[in-house]
Amino acid sequence: MSEDGAADAHPRVALVTGASRGIGRAVAIELGRLGHPVACGYGSDADAAAETVAAVEAQGVKALAVAIDIRDADAVDTAFGTVEGALGPVEVLVNNAGITRDGLLARMSDENWSDVVDTNLGGAFHTIRRATPKMMRARFGRIVNISSVSGQIGAPGQANYSAAKAGLLGFTKAVAQEGAAKNITVNVIAPGYINTEMVAAVPKEVLDTKIIPLIPVGRLGTAEEIARCVTFLAADEAGFITGSCIDANGGQYMA
Repeated sequence: MSEDGAADAHPRVALVTGASRGIGRAVAIELGRLGHPVACGYGSDADAAAETVAAVEAQGVKALAVAIDIRDADAVDTAFGTVEGALGPVEVLVNNAGITRDGLLARMSDENWSDVVDTNLGGAFHTIRRATPKMMRARFGRIVNISSVSGQIGAPGQANYSAAKAGLLGFTKAVAQEGAAKNITVNVIAPGYINTEMVAAVPKEVLDTKIIPLIPVGRLGTAEEIARCVTFLAADEAGFITGSCIDANGGQYMA
């Protein structure tokens, strides 16, 4: 352990999707703090991704911004090729990218359903399918999927989002069993309400009267708290934990 509290970790090339802001940005920075080169995947906001890269590189490690449409298998393959050429094979994969298209089911369009499911669940399928062959050959891999408390308890107006995030839970367990013999762990984190830009946009009155009262600890979580969960699961020393879910929700849901 170094003087500043960072672990003396074996450097592992990491790819974090949705790294331009919020939880993904915090994860990328924390991985960098621990000495891991980080590829910061982004969908459309190149400027924000560049800011994340600068924050990671300020800690003395290599970082790279890579555009990646996780819904498209060919785009995922291209992005992985870019990462492999610049940093090396991906050893730590964090599937964080996700979108919402909220609305009551009776009025939900096919497009809003498929966009959310294809991104939040299909995207993880594409990245994991691309990453695992090289992880298997190397006999090492750490995969962390970011689900949501909405995938555990459901949320009105979020049938698409809840379905996709619940799907990540089952998907994680299945892939964990496939990779276990090759020292590839696959785990999932289900955050509750986290103080990101999306939650910050909720009116204060709604937060104070309808959201925070549901959280026993009495506050929103922070992106940095989720990032610490990710780096714990991504560590070399976490090899006996696979197919598991960390419920980081302030006590809102207790399995």
